[in-house]
Amino acid sequence: MNSPRNSLAITLFSEILAADQMIRNRLSKVLPKGMELSHFSVLNHLARVGTEKSPAQLAQTFHVTRGAMTNTLSKLEWAGYVHIRPDWDDARRKMVAISPAGRQARDAALSAVAPLFASMLDEIPEEKVRSVLPVLRELRGKLDEDR
Repeated sequence: MNSPRNSLAITLFSEILAADQMIRNRLSKVLPKGMELSHFSVLNHLARVGTEKSPAQLAQTFHVTRGAMTNTLSKLEWAGYVHIRPDWDDARRKMVAISPAGRQARDAALSAVAPLFASMLDEIPEEKVRSVLPVLRELRGKLDEDR
């Protein structure tokens, strides 16, 4: 049980989890008033992909339940940040698109978080950051396969 490989895995995931928690705490402090990290994540995703998505697709993308995504989308719709319409091909489904106000909110959030991200990396050489990205992507891909 206490093999060097297990210790390495525990150390790796402990570091990732600790960093995740600290990043989330810092982000929540700089996001525009009333915006939660989940709101920013969905708005950013919709802005990047540039197409409508169903709530189920968004739930799968973010690895959350459909209920959790419905809650987030309801808040975003109430704020005027997304448009939710029936799917014309399947009346049981809905489609979600970012609104102009949502795009503005996402841009404001990006402006707020960019300096935070930049300052976090100020003291780490760029080549070190670039070297860790393939490992993190591979790990994320492996975790996604195991779902």
